[in-house]
Amino acid sequence: MGAEIWGRGGDSLAPLAIKGDQLRGIKYRLPVASAQLKSAILIAALFAQGETIVEEPAPSRDHTERLLRTMGAELESDGPKITLAPKSTPLLHLDLNIPGDISSAAFWLVAGAIHPNAKIQVMNTGINPTRMGIIEVLLDMGAKIQIERERIEGGEPVADLTVESSELVGRQIGGSIIPRLIDEIPLIAVAGCVARGTTVIRDAAELRVKETDRISATVKELSKAGGRHR
Repeated sequence: MGAEIWGRGGDSLAPLAIKGDQLRGIKYRLPVASAQLKSAILIAALFAQGETIVEEPAPSRDHTERLLRTMGAELESDGPKITLAPKSTPLLHLDLNIPGDISSAAFWLVAGAIHPNAKIQVMNTGINPTRMGIIEVLLDMGAKIQIERERIEGGEPVADLTVESSELVGRQIGGSIIPRLIDEIPLIAVAGCVARGTTVIRDAAELRVKETDRISATVKELSKAGGRHR
């Protein structure tokens, strides 16, 4: 896109120096399904000359696309391809109610499902389809979850969630659903420790290269609590 960036370690380590310049639109295929990387490119593309096309190897969170559309950006999605044209006028300002994060709600959903005598309501929670993997998996495991008062706020689907004590069953989890629940996999592992049968989680190697090795950390902590793994 034409940006000039300097840093240690072959310009890959902080601190980084960034020189502003006129950016140009590009066509870019993401190496992995990453909403963070995608969002950085789309926001930069707002100020570039010419359109920018981003292609994803698998669907990732689309909060940025929804917000940009709501604010008037010329953005189109066609399957894995996202096209953004630079806007000649400023984006629209908005008054927004930010819904509750489903990754935070997931702690309560799992807690309610595995507790022997619980009924928990989580109000005003975002149920963006690209983030619903945790609910889909818990329902498949037998969790009693109700989704009520579904509505759209600021371009995002929102609902109230109710979870009750449930008898969970182990499941095989992997493939295309993983990007939609990547941050909730440690919680699914907790549910799997309580579920009847074996829970298998595959295709989650990205968890090893986040802020910490979440796979190793999850296995270590669950082992302390008596969880079994292999």
